[in-house]
Amino acid sequence: MNRTTALRNPIFNTCSASRRATSVASSVATSQQLPSVIATRRDFSKITAKKHVSNVTNFKIIESTLREGEQFANAFFTTDKKLEIATLLDDFGVEYIELTSPAASAQSLHDCQKVAALPLKKSKTLTHIRCTMEDAKLAIESGVDGIDLVFGTSSVLREFSHGKDIEYIIDQATKVINYVKDSGKEVRFSSEDSFRSDIVDLLKIYSSVNKLKVDRVGIADTVGVASPLQVMEMVKTIRGVVDCDIEFHAHNDTGCAIANSFVALEHGVTHIDTSILGIGERNGITPLGGFVARMYSVDREYVKNKYNLKLLRELENLVADCVSVQVPFNNYITGYTAFTHKAGIHAKAILNNPETYEILSPEDFGMQRYVHIAHRLTGWNAVKSRAQQLNLELTDDEVKEVTRRIKQLADVKNQSMEDVDAVLRSFHSEVTKNEMSHHVGIALANGHTPNFFANP
Repeated sequence: MNRTTALRNPIFNTCSASRRATSVASSVATSQQLPSVIATRRDFSKITAKKHVSNVTNFKIIESTLREGEQFANAFFTTDKKLEIATLLDDFGVEYIELTSPAASAQSLHDCQKVAALPLKKSKTLTHIRCTMEDAKLAIESGVDGIDLVFGTSSVLREFSHGKDIEYIIDQATKVINYVKDSGKEVRFSSEDSFRSDIVDLLKIYSSVNKLKVDRVGIADTVGVASPLQVMEMVKTIRGVVDCDIEFHAHNDTGCAIANSFVALEHGVTHIDTSILGIGERNGITPLGGFVARMYSVDREYVKNKYNLKLLRELENLVADCVSVQVPFNNYITGYTAFTHKAGIHAKAILNNPETYEILSPEDFGMQRYVHIAHRLTGWNAVKSRAQQLNLELTDDEVKEVTRRIKQLADVKNQSMEDVDAVLRSFHSEVTKNEMSHHVGIALANGHTPNFFANP
């Protein structure tokens, strides 16, 4: 299978329904459409052969907690909470804050206007709307800095959602984009359900809006179906037909959102959509914390200089409280086990050099490392470190003995740190008494009275 055939086939259409829809759409292509389709296919090898530029150290975050996040099942943000979240996101340093469409409701329009009026230091405000003139007028009136237009392009959405064909989508996009540009606003056009859309249709749409000088085009994995390989191929192909920036929106239904976002940046995407804790429709999208962790592991100085990382925990706690959820125990960076080390071998290495088992430095995020020793897997080096923290002087042999006792207890029932500390203190007291008795015995054997026996 050559590259052209691969692009046309289900590398972008992984569900059977989409494969059937694409097959049907291809088979009914009219004779007038075929020449352009064939020409587009012929150009694929040239398009994908173009050199891509990695943006892993040159990207922007479009933070969508106040848009995508509002679609989370538990979400209800008051105006004051939206203002608080937006201000904190600005302090954190995200480049864009995306807001719910002002066409959604009267309150949404009010909130959009309020957030757009904030004296933000770094972040620009965007709103995400349908590609209609009515929505565009409201968006412009709301005072945001930019407008994100979206139109469903997959055969499933075109048949069961809006019922429009590709020619209509291009015509409508042209009218609305020109209207928004005339207002002086930044504008992005995105397909919806990109990975279940026909690649020839996508290229036709993207090349058309690129000619209109949009600021960005968007690629959306709306149902979380894409794999990193599919993302790579899609981004490289679209980068070949547009010279504007590219935004990537990844849903997490199948667990690939962070990986897909990273691969997208590697192959030419410039902007990544995130939300705090990943909240959004269904399983949500790329989580801000997880994305930051991934990018920090590539170039920590770039990320540290770009964002106020120590605000991440405050942001997540704020949003978690707003939507009535707990920050997951294994959450990226801020989960309570994120920097907890348990196994004896791990603990020893961590105590000698944290980089042995940590790719992220907790101090950079305002977090602390924790070596867990109250369990049967503990090692004597970790126990020794805890004894030193408690100012209990023990030899290595003594530490090994008390470690054995801790393991014995942990084999019987779960131990807390308080339990371990009690064992350490009791053992230290026992050792101290034994040492004292030993010294007394020696002194008496030599005919001396120890000082602590002498009269005052």
